[in-house]
Amino acid sequence: MKSQIWQTKHWIRLLAPVLISSSIFLAGCESETGGSAQGEGQALQAPPAGQGDQKEVVKDGQAVDPVMAKRNENALQATVQEVDGHSVVTNPEAMTVIVNKQRRLPEGYEPKDLVEPNVPFSFDGPHEKRMMRKEAAEALEKLFARAESEGIELRAVSGYRSYARQKVIYETNVRNRGEEEASRVSSAPGNSEHQTGLTIDVSSPSVGNALEESFGQTREGKWLAEHAPEYGFVIRYLEGAEDKTGYIYEPWHIRYFGTDLAPGLAASALTVEEYFDESNIKL
Repeated sequence: MKSQIWQTKHWIRLLAPVLISSSIFLAGCESETGGSAQGEGQALQAPPAGQGDQKEVVKDGQAVDPVMAKRNENALQATVQEVDGHSVVTNPEAMTVIVNKQRRLPEGYEPKDLVEPNVPFSFDGPHEKRMMRKEAAEALEKLFARAESEGIELRAVSGYRSYARQKVIYETNVRNRGEEEASRVSSAPGNSEHQTGLTIDVSSPSVGNALEESFGQTREGKWLAEHAPEYGFVIRYLEGAEDKTGYIYEPWHIRYFGTDLAPGLAASALTVEEYFDESNIKL
């Protein structure tokens, strides 16, 4: 009997390390299939290369993945806040501010640095639509000077537009065309890019300075689309993109983003919203 007890203890001592190792191996396998403290269905893995030295980001008292924190910071959704049921932009002074049918400017917003660019206009006399924000106005002057040097005759038609004037334009379009059609060609007050002071409509005497799609097929319209990005402007509402932008093709409507962004944006052939969302550029 004593011999049997001794043999049992002897085998336990020999097998103990093997049993312990097996239990550790099985615990690791559980995380791949059943879920352990590492996370449901998540395999235990070493951090991806290059991420092991990232600093922890803490938000609202909880740790956040640094990569996701950066993406969320740059996302379009990070530059709006809900105000009285409307999505209002939080960066109206930024050159990259995005205003559209879903994103409006703060109530009473008016740019503080409006100036009149020294370019030929399609009309005479003072008017608010001659104005643009200073940086955009200076860029427009360079764009027009380049056009003139190459025998391209352009005319500025309509730049800054106040909330009050946009309200009159939109309501007039609704009366004349109906709300659905009016929303394809004009913005509700507060949702117009013209109010940012970073946009201007451009035409040419070759089409009677009209704002029509045919401008895009003219020599001047083609030149504008090709060279505007070199001076920080892009065609804002692209052809065939009404389902994404909400507006008809407007080859006359150029928007200033600066020379760092405009060339890449134009080359991408994406709408502004798609480009900023997919490229994850900080607004």
